[in-house]
Amino acid sequence: MAIVDLVMPKMGESIMEATILKWHKKPGDTVKMDETLLEIATDKVDSEVPSTAAGTVVEILFKENDVVPVGTIIVRIDQGGAAQATTPTVAAAPTVAETAQPVQREAAPTYTAAPTVSQDGGSRFYSPLVLNIAGKEGIGMAELENIPGTGNEGRVTKKDILNYVANRAAASPVVAAPAPQPIAQAPAAQVNPVPQPVAPVTQAPITYNGNVEIVEMDRMRKLIADHMVRSKATSPHVTSFTEADVTNIVKWREKVKREFEKQYSEKITFTPIFIEAIVNCIRRFPMINSSVDGNNIVIKKDINIGMATALPSGNLIVPVIKNADTKNLLGLTKDVNNLAASARGNKLKADDTQGGTFTMTNVGTFGSLMGTPIINQPQVAILAVGSIKKRAVVMETDMGDVIAIRHMMYLSLSYDHRIIDGSLGAKFLTAIANELEAFDPQRSI
Repeated sequence: MAIVDLVMPKMGESIMEATILKWHKKPGDTVKMDETLLEIATDKVDSEVPSTAAGTVVEILFKENDVVPVGTIIVRIDQGGAAQATTPTVAAAPTVAETAQPVQREAAPTYTAAPTVSQDGGSRFYSPLVLNIAGKEGIGMAELENIPGTGNEGRVTKKDILNYVANRAAASPVVAAPAPQPIAQAPAAQVNPVPQPVAPVTQAPITYNGNVEIVEMDRMRKLIADHMVRSKATSPHVTSFTEADVTNIVKWREKVKREFEKQYSEKITFTPIFIEAIVNCIRRFPMINSSVDGNNIVIKKDINIGMATALPSGNLIVPVIKNADTKNLLGLTKDVNNLAASARGNKLKADDTQGGTFTMTNVGTFGSLMGTPIINQPQVAILAVGSIKKRAVVMETDMGDVIAIRHMMYLSLSYDHRIIDGSLGAKFLTAIANELEAFDPQRSI
C-alpha cells in the first residue's frame, strides 16, 4: 500500500492560506485522478481542488471552515486500493484534533517572546480574516506585529491570533505591571486598574427600533469590507475628475461591431478601448503603475490592468489582464470577454485575480455619472469611468464656437497621496481623456 499525502495547493503568488468550504469525499470513498476532492476559498476566489492521486481516502485532516496554510497536508489517499476503507471513519475524527493540538501547544508558550518577531521588520502580510479578528478584539497594528506567527514565512494564522487572544487576559497583569512605576505611592493598589484596557472588547448589545431585518454578511462581502477598510486606512485618498468627449469612439464602435464579431467571433465593448488608452498613458506616467513598500516606491515594469466585474451575487471581483501593454485591441477584447464570462460563471481561477498594477472600474454600467473609487491595494491608483450621455457642449471650430450634441463621459481617478500628488494625478487623468478624444474614427479593425 502506498499512502499519498495531498497538501493545500498554492493558488496564487500572494495566497498563503485558504479556507476549506466543502469536502466532496469522506474517509473510505474512492477518488479518481483529477476528480474534485474539495472546494476552497481564498481572499480572492473560490476554487475546486482536484485530486492528484487515485485511490481511497484514508484520512481527512481538516474540517470544513478550517483555515489551512499553503503546503499543509490536508488529506491522505491510499493508492493500494480499498484495504483500509473500513478504518478511516474512526481515524478521521482524532486526526483533526491531533493536527490542531500541536499548533496550539507550541504557539501558546511563545507569546512572551515578542522580540523574535522583529526580524520581519513590521512588514508582514496579514490575511483579511486575521485583521478582522484583530479589529474585533481591539488589537492594533503595533500589537499585531508582536504576535509570533507559525504560518509560512512567519505569517500570523487564525490559530495564532486566537491563541494570543485567549492568553492575553492571563498575561495582561504581567505585561502591564511596569506601567504604574511612574507613580511612587501605593504600588500595590495599582494592580486593580490593569484589566481596564480589555474593557472595550465587551460591547453592549445593539438594539434596533422598528421593523428591521438582520442579514449576516456572506464570506465574500466580509472580505470586500475588510479590503475597503484596509485601503482607506493605508492610503490617503485623493480623487480628481475630468470629462471626455467619446463621440468618435461611440460612432466607431457602432460602425464596426457587427463586422468585428463576424471576423473575430468576439463582441467589442468600450472596456478594451478604455484599457488601451490607460496603457498608453501609463507608459508616459510610470509612477502611476507602482506600489509603496515602507519608504520605498516600487515601480512595476509589467502593466497588468484589473477590471472590476460584477459577480452573480452582486459582489465585485477584479480579474486582471496580464501584460496589457503587449496586446492589441483584439487581444484586449478577448481577455476582457473571457475574464468577464469566467466571473459571471464563477469560473475564475486564483491566478486570474493576482498581480494587478492598476485598476479600472466602470460605474457607468450601473447608471452612475461618476464615482470616487477606493484604491485596490497595494496599487496606488484606480480609474472610474461613468455612463456615456449625450449632452449639448460648446465646440471650437474654424468657423467659431458652436453648440453640438456630443457623447460625453466623466472620468474620476482616486490615487494614493503618499506618492502621487495632485499635479501627477491630474496630468495622468487629463492624458487619458485626451487619448480617448483623439481616437481615430477611421481606424481599421
